[in-house]
Amino acid sequence: MINKTKRVIMDIKKEIRKLLIEKGVNMTDLVNLLNEKSGKQDSLQNLSGKLNRNSLKFKEVEEILDVIGYEFQIISKKEA
Repeated sequence: MINKTKRVIMDIKKEIRKLLIEKGVNMTDLVNLLNEKSGKQDSLQNLSGKLNRNSLKFKEVEEILDVIGYEFQIISKKEA
């Protein structure tokens, strides 16, 4: 179970990086977009560290996806 969970978390990290590349958004741009939306002043170092440590919260993943034009959906297997 732990290995499967770790794999999913690592996949999220890879997916975020892949989406950033597809959108032409670098990490500095991402931090600026997040700060603009939230009114906070988080640093590039903070976000990079969270990605590298796999310590992003679900809410943070949603915020990242939102500012680059995506959303997270959970779809029932019956509908898939």
